[in-house]
Amino acid sequence: MDQPTLPLGLSPEQLDHNAPTPLYHQIYLVLREKIRSGEFPANSVMPGEQELSKLFDVSRITVKRALNELAAHDLVSRHRGRGTVVTPSATLPQVHGSFDNLIDSLKTLGLETQVEVLELSDLPAPVAVANLLDLEPGMEVQRGVRLRKLSGEPFSYLIQYMPADIAARISRADMETVPMLVLLERAGVPPYEAEQWITAVAAEPHIAAALDMATGAPLLRVERVMRDKAGRAVQLIYAHYRPDRFKYHMRSNRKGGSNWRTEG
Repeated sequence: MDQPTLPLGLSPEQLDHNAPTPLYHQIYLVLREKIRSGEFPANSVMPGEQELSKLFDVSRITVKRALNELAAHDLVSRHRGRGTVVTPSATLPQVHGSFDNLIDSLKTLGLETQVEVLELSDLPAPVAVANLLDLEPGMEVQRGVRLRKLSGEPFSYLIQYMPADIAARISRADMETVPMLVLLERAGVPPYEAEQWITAVAAEPHIAAALDMATGAPLLRVERVMRDKAGRAVQLIYAHYRPDRFKYHMRSNRKGGSNWRTEG
């Protein structure tokens, strides 16, 4: 049976010859996203080295290194006479967040994923952080940086701030094994409400490296303040998500017969 024609969407414009990232690794990143998004589905045959070298306007040696890197990460298998085939395990699951029941959704997310604490330090609260946590500027807070993974693959880079008295009740080891919302409950400040802002940003070099993405690649950024029932801000978090690994869902309905106006 003939293999279906893949929608390639590949061109030299996807590569930056002035970037410090080698061309073969840039091609690897482009092809990896095509695989994970399902554009190159499981068991499909990838374009050959000669075709890819023409599409990207690079040498076959460069393309071969990119395909070998895909194979090293078990995203493809290479067969003499058959070509490069996308492996069944290449498409990774996507994480879903929900606005309908945000706090429960966040707790479930913590249970289903793995966390690595990259940094942890105490410092005077910067003005912007102090304002969001309802603190005086300069009051001590804990700053933590965590990397969250699913199936061993990174999908979010988290920068969090907590008031010093709350942070003192939570250990670094627990941060890597217990969901933060559970830890806040144990610390006596169970989250009751959340306020958040969502935007798109370009990946800074250190965040891109941690998430295994190209510098400047688009990220979904969520800025969130968690408060307890008394209204005290107990956590501020800046979460950076890979858009191919995470999406938010929300449901809206009209209430009270009010007008519902939308753009478009």
